[in-house]
Amino acid sequence: MNEQASPEKQPEKQVTEFSRMVDLRQITDAPLVLEPDEAERRRLAARFGISAIHAMRAQVRLSVDGAIIRADGRLTAAIDQACAISGEDFPVAINEALHLRFVPETQVEAEPDEEIELSANDCDDIPYSGLTFDLGEAIAQSLALAIDPFAEGPLADKARAEHNLAGDPASGPFAALSALQKKD
Repeated sequence: MNEQASPEKQPEKQVTEFSRMVDLRQITDAPLVLEPDEAERRRLAARFGISAIHAMRAQVRLSVDGAIIRADGRLTAAIDQACAISGEDFPVAINEALHLRFVPETQVEAEPDEEIELSANDCDDIPYSGLTFDLGEAIAQSLALAIDPFAEGPLADKARAEHNLAGDPASGPFAALSALQKKD
C-alpha cells in the first residue's frame, strides 16, 4: 500500500483592506505615518458600513520592550456616515489617541475552556507571531471602534417629528397614571 503524506494545512492569511506589515527588526524611534489610499478607504468604508472615508491618518511611535511592542500616537479621519434616525449622511471628524500593544501569540493564548481575567492593559493586546505584525489592520480596527453606530446627524430631530419617533407622552404607558395623579 502506497500512502501519501497529506500536506499540512497552512493557516489562511487574512486579507485586510489596510495592511501595513511592520518587521520587528526594522523598528526605529522615528514616527510612522500611515494613510490609506483611495481604494483602501473605499474598502474600509464598506467593511465598517459607513458611506465614505474621505481622509484617514495615523501617526504612531513604536517602542520595544522585550517581545512587546507599543504603538502610541493619534488617529484622525474625516468620514460620512448615515444618521441613526434620519438615514441621511452627515460628516463626522474622528480624532482619537492610539495606544496599542502587540504581544507574541504565546503570551495571549489560553485553553479553550479556561476562564481568564483581563486587566485593562490586556484588553488591547494584539497578538502577533514571528517577526512581523500588521499595524495597518490594528489602526483600521481602532477606526472601527471610534465610529459611533448610533450617531445622530443634524436632521435627527426633524425626522423624529415627521415620523412620530419621539413618542407622544400623553399616549405613553404612564399617561393613565399621570391622569389618575391629577384627579387626586
